[in-house]
Amino acid sequence: MYNTLQTQLENGIFTIIINRPDKMNALNKDVIVELGQAIEEVYTNSEIKTAVITGMGEKAFVAGADISEFSSLDKVGGSGLAQKGADLVFNKIENSPKPIIAAINGFALGGGCELAMACHFRVASENAKFGQPEVNLGLIPGYGGTQRLTQLIGKGKAMELMMTGDMIGAEEAKSLGLVNHVFVLAELLPKAKEILQKIQTKAPVAVSHIIALVNGATKCVPTGFDDEVERFGACFESEDMKEGTTAFLEKRKPAFKGK
Repeated sequence: MYNTLQTQLENGIFTIIINRPDKMNALNKDVIVELGQAIEEVYTNSEIKTAVITGMGEKAFVAGADISEFSSLDKVGGSGLAQKGADLVFNKIENSPKPIIAAINGFALGGGCELAMACHFRVASENAKFGQPEVNLGLIPGYGGTQRLTQLIGKGKAMELMMTGDMIGAEEAKSLGLVNHVFVLAELLPKAKEILQKIQTKAPVAVSHIIALVNGATKCVPTGFDDEVERFGACFESEDMKEGTTAFLEKRKPAFKGK
Protein backbone atom coordinates (compact mmCIF):
# COMPACT_ATOMS: atom_id res chain seq x y z
CA MET A 1 0.00 0.00 0.00
CA TYR A 2 2.87 2.38 0.80
CA ASN A 3 6.22 2.86 -0.97
CA THR A 4 8.11 4.57 1.86
CA LEU A 5 6.36 3.08 4.88
CA GLN A 6 5.58 -0.31 6.36
CA THR A 7 2.45 -0.55 8.48
CA GLN A 8 0.93 -3.23 10.67
CA LEU A 9 -2.23 -3.36 12.75
CA GLU A 10 -2.18 -5.82 15.61
CA ASN A 11 -4.15 -5.84 18.86
CA GLY A 12 -5.43 -2.33 18.14
CA ILE A 13 -1.88 -0.92 17.76
CA PHE A 14 -1.02 0.58 14.37
CA THR A 15 2.74 0.42 13.79
CA ILE A 16 4.11 2.88 11.23
CA ILE A 17 7.69 2.21 10.13
CA ILE A 18 9.48 4.76 7.95
CA ASN A 19 11.21 2.51 5.44
CA ARG A 20 14.12 4.28 3.76
CA PRO A 21 17.07 2.70 5.60
CA ASP A 22 19.49 3.44 2.73
CA LYS A 23 18.71 7.15 3.27
CA MET A 24 18.67 6.91 7.08
CA ASN A 25 14.85 7.15 6.80
CA ALA A 26 15.12 10.80 5.78
CA LEU A 27 11.89 12.71 5.16
CA ASN A 28 11.13 13.63 1.57
CA LYS A 29 7.94 14.70 -0.19
CA ASP A 30 6.81 11.10 -0.68
CA VAL A 31 7.32 10.22 2.99
CA ILE A 32 5.38 13.29 4.09
CA VAL A 33 2.46 12.43 1.80
CA GLU A 34 2.39 8.79 2.88
CA LEU A 35 2.76 9.64 6.56
CA GLY A 36 -0.23 11.93 6.11
CA GLN A 37 -2.20 9.03 4.64
CA ALA A 38 -1.14 6.72 7.48
CA ILE A 39 -2.18 9.28 10.12
CA GLU A 40 -5.51 9.65 8.32
CA GLU A 41 -5.94 5.90 8.82
CA VAL A 42 -5.44 6.42 12.56
CA TYR A 43 -8.24 8.98 12.55
CA THR A 44 -10.69 6.99 10.43
CA ASN A 45 -10.11 3.28 11.13
CA SER A 46 -12.11 2.24 14.20
CA GLU A 47 -9.93 -0.87 14.57
CA ILE A 48 -6.94 1.36 15.34
CA LYS A 49 -6.88 2.28 19.03
CA THR A 50 -3.30 3.60 19.33
CA ALA A 51 -0.26 4.06 17.08
CA VAL A 52 3.54 4.02 17.23
CA ILE A 53 5.93 5.57 14.72
CA THR A 54 9.47 4.21 14.32
CA GLY A 55 12.21 3.87 11.72
CA MET A 56 13.48 0.87 9.78
CA GLY A 57 16.78 -0.62 10.90
CA GLU A 58 19.02 -0.03 13.89
CA LYS A 59 20.68 3.26 12.95
CA ALA A 60 17.99 5.88 12.46
CA PHE A 61 14.48 6.89 13.41
CA VAL A 62 14.58 9.74 10.91
CA ALA A 63 17.97 11.37 10.34
CA GLY A 64 16.51 14.59 8.96
CA ALA A 65 14.97 15.90 5.76
CA ASP A 66 16.08 15.07 2.24
CA ILE A 67 18.30 18.13 1.65
CA SER A 68 18.42 17.49 -2.10
CA GLU A 69 14.83 18.74 -2.31
CA PHE A 70 15.78 22.12 -0.83
CA SER A 71 18.08 23.47 -3.55
CA SER A 72 15.33 24.69 -5.90
CA LEU A 73 13.14 26.33 -3.25
CA ASP A 74 12.64 30.06 -2.72
CA LYS A 75 10.85 31.80 0.17
CA VAL A 76 7.39 30.82 -1.06
CA GLY A 77 8.49 27.26 -1.76
CA GLY A 78 10.14 26.90 1.63
CA SER A 79 7.12 28.22 3.47
CA GLY A 80 4.86 25.98 1.41
CA LEU A 81 6.97 22.92 2.21
CA ALA A 82 6.78 23.63 5.94
CA GLN A 83 3.06 24.36 5.86
CA LYS A 84 2.27 21.19 3.91
CA GLY A 85 4.21 19.11 6.43
CA ALA A 86 2.40 20.76 9.33
CA ASP A 87 -1.03 20.27 7.76
CA LEU A 88 -0.56 16.71 6.53
CA VAL A 89 1.51 15.22 9.34
CA PHE A 90 2.86 17.13 12.31
CA ASN A 91 -0.24 18.96 13.53
CA LYS A 92 -2.43 15.97 12.69
CA ILE A 93 -0.27 13.74 14.88
CA GLU A 94 -0.29 16.23 17.77
CA ASN A 95 -4.07 16.69 17.58
CA SER A 96 -4.99 13.04 17.04
CA PRO A 97 -7.68 11.95 19.54
CA LYS A 98 -5.96 8.55 19.63
CA PRO A 99 -2.52 8.25 21.27
CA ILE A 100 0.42 8.29 18.85
CA ILE A 101 3.89 7.75 20.34
CA ALA A 102 7.38 7.70 18.84
CA ALA A 103 9.81 4.80 19.34
CA ILE A 104 13.16 6.38 18.48
CA ASN A 105 15.63 3.75 17.33
CA GLY A 106 18.71 5.82 16.47
CA PHE A 107 19.24 9.25 14.94
CA ALA A 108 16.33 11.68 15.30
CA LEU A 109 17.69 14.83 13.72
CA GLY A 110 16.05 17.88 12.19
CA GLY A 111 12.69 16.84 10.80
CA GLY A 112 13.09 13.49 12.54
CA CYS A 113 13.35 15.12 15.94
CA GLU A 114 10.37 17.29 15.01
CA LEU A 115 8.37 14.22 13.98
CA ALA A 116 9.12 12.59 17.33
CA MET A 117 8.15 15.76 19.21
CA ALA A 118 4.81 15.97 17.40
CA CYS A 119 3.90 12.60 18.94
CA HIS A 120 2.14 12.53 22.30
CA PHE A 121 5.27 11.20 24.00
CA ARG A 122 8.50 9.45 23.16
CA VAL A 123 10.50 6.36 24.12
CA ALA A 124 14.04 5.79 22.86
CA SER A 125 16.70 3.15 22.46
CA GLU A 126 20.06 3.54 24.15
CA ASN A 127 21.72 4.48 20.85
CA ALA A 128 19.25 7.27 20.05
CA LYS A 129 20.63 10.72 19.22
CA PHE A 130 18.60 13.93 19.07
CA GLY A 131 19.29 17.30 17.51
CA GLN A 132 18.09 20.25 15.46
CA PRO A 133 21.12 20.93 13.22
CA GLU A 134 19.32 23.13 10.68
CA VAL A 135 21.51 26.11 11.63
CA ASN A 136 24.43 24.32 9.94
CA LEU A 137 22.56 24.74 6.64
CA GLY A 138 21.61 28.35 7.24
CA LEU A 139 18.10 27.23 8.18
CA ILE A 140 15.88 26.89 11.23
CA PRO A 141 13.49 24.07 12.19
CA GLY A 142 10.39 24.36 10.02
CA TYR A 143 8.13 21.57 11.25
CA GLY A 144 7.38 23.02 14.68
CA GLY A 145 10.79 22.41 16.24
CA THR A 146 11.33 25.88 17.70
CA GLN A 147 7.98 25.63 19.48
CA ARG A 148 7.81 21.99 20.59
CA LEU A 149 11.43 21.68 21.72
CA THR A 150 11.03 24.79 23.87
CA GLN A 151 7.78 23.44 25.34
CA LEU A 152 9.41 20.10 26.17
CA ILE A 153 12.85 21.04 27.55
CA GLY A 154 12.64 24.77 28.34
CA LYS A 155 13.91 27.96 26.75
CA GLY A 156 17.58 27.89 27.72
CA LYS A 157 18.46 24.38 26.60
CA ALA A 158 16.30 24.65 23.49
CA MET A 159 18.11 27.86 22.53
CA GLU A 160 21.49 26.18 23.00
CA LEU A 161 20.66 23.05 21.01
CA MET A 162 19.14 24.94 18.08
CA MET A 163 21.85 27.62 17.93
CA THR A 164 24.78 25.17 18.21
CA GLY A 165 23.25 22.33 16.23
CA ASP A 166 24.63 19.92 18.84
CA MET A 167 23.30 16.39 19.33
CA ILE A 168 22.38 14.83 22.67
CA GLY A 169 22.13 11.17 23.61
CA ALA A 170 19.19 9.20 24.93
CA GLU A 171 19.97 9.55 28.63
CA GLU A 172 20.39 13.33 28.42
CA ALA A 173 17.18 13.50 26.40
CA LYS A 174 15.45 11.60 29.19
CA SER A 175 16.88 13.88 31.88
CA LEU A 176 15.61 16.92 29.95
CA GLY A 177 12.11 15.45 29.55
CA LEU A 178 12.39 14.98 25.80
CA VAL A 179 11.83 11.22 26.15
CA ASN A 180 9.98 9.29 28.85
CA HIS A 181 11.91 6.01 28.82
CA VAL A 182 15.16 4.58 27.46
CA PHE A 183 15.31 0.88 26.55
CA VAL A 184 17.83 -1.44 24.94
CA LEU A 185 17.21 -1.48 21.21
CA ALA A 186 15.80 -5.01 21.08
CA GLU A 187 13.16 -4.10 23.67
CA LEU A 188 12.22 -0.69 22.26
CA LEU A 189 9.21 -1.61 20.15
CA PRO A 190 7.88 -4.31 22.51
CA LYS A 191 8.09 -1.88 25.44
CA ALA A 192 6.40 0.87 23.42
CA LYS A 193 3.58 -1.51 22.55
CA GLU A 194 3.33 -2.59 26.19
CA ILE A 195 2.68 1.02 27.19
CA LEU A 196 0.10 1.40 24.43
CA GLN A 197 -1.64 -1.82 25.46
CA LYS A 198 -1.95 -0.40 28.97
CA ILE A 199 -3.43 2.83 27.60
CA GLN A 200 -5.88 0.78 25.53
CA THR A 201 -7.39 -0.60 28.75
CA LYS A 202 -8.42 2.96 29.72
CA ALA A 203 -11.46 4.93 28.55
CA PRO A 204 -10.82 6.20 24.99
CA VAL A 205 -13.15 9.18 25.44
CA ALA A 206 -11.25 10.30 28.54
CA VAL A 207 -7.90 9.73 26.82
CA SER A 208 -8.94 11.95 23.90
CA HIS A 209 -9.96 14.72 26.32
CA ILE A 210 -6.57 14.45 28.07
CA ILE A 211 -4.73 14.81 24.76
CA ALA A 212 -6.70 17.93 23.82
CA LEU A 213 -6.29 19.59 27.23
CA VAL A 214 -2.58 18.86 27.60
CA ASN A 215 -1.98 20.17 24.07
CA GLY A 216 -3.83 23.31 25.08
CA ALA A 217 -1.73 23.66 28.22
CA THR A 218 1.54 23.53 26.26
CA LYS A 219 0.25 26.37 24.08
CA CYS A 220 -0.72 28.41 27.15
CA VAL A 221 -4.36 28.53 26.07
CA PRO A 222 -5.91 31.09 28.43
CA THR A 223 -9.15 29.11 28.76
CA GLY A 224 -7.35 25.91 29.80
CA PHE A 225 -8.92 25.59 33.25
CA ASP A 226 -12.38 26.39 31.91
CA ASP A 227 -11.88 23.89 29.09
CA GLU A 228 -10.98 21.23 31.65
CA VAL A 229 -14.17 21.89 33.62
CA GLU A 230 -16.20 21.64 30.39
CA ARG A 231 -14.57 18.40 29.28
CA PHE A 232 -14.80 16.93 32.80
CA GLY A 233 -18.54 17.52 32.67
CA ALA A 234 -18.76 16.03 29.18
CA CYS A 235 -17.25 12.80 30.48
CA PHE A 236 -20.35 12.29 32.61
CA GLU A 237 -22.42 11.92 29.45
CA SER A 238 -20.21 9.13 28.08
CA GLU A 239 -20.95 5.42 28.25
CA ASP A 240 -17.30 4.95 29.24
CA MET A 241 -17.79 6.93 32.45
CA LYS A 242 -20.89 4.96 33.38
CA GLU A 243 -19.06 1.70 32.70
CA GLY A 244 -15.96 2.79 34.59
CA THR A 245 -17.78 3.85 37.75
CA THR A 246 -20.06 0.82 37.67
CA ALA A 247 -17.10 -1.54 37.26
CA PHE A 248 -15.31 0.15 40.16
CA LEU A 249 -18.29 -0.26 42.44
CA GLU A 250 -18.77 -3.86 41.30
CA LYS A 251 -15.05 -4.58 41.84
CA ARG A 252 -14.41 -5.74 38.25
CA LYS A 253 -12.37 -4.56 35.29
CA PRO A 254 -14.20 -2.09 33.03
CA ALA A 255 -14.99 -2.89 29.40
CA PHE A 256 -14.77 0.47 27.68
CA LYS A 257 -16.29 1.01 24.21
CA GLY A 258 -15.02 4.48 23.42
CA LYS A 259 -18.50 6.00 23.52
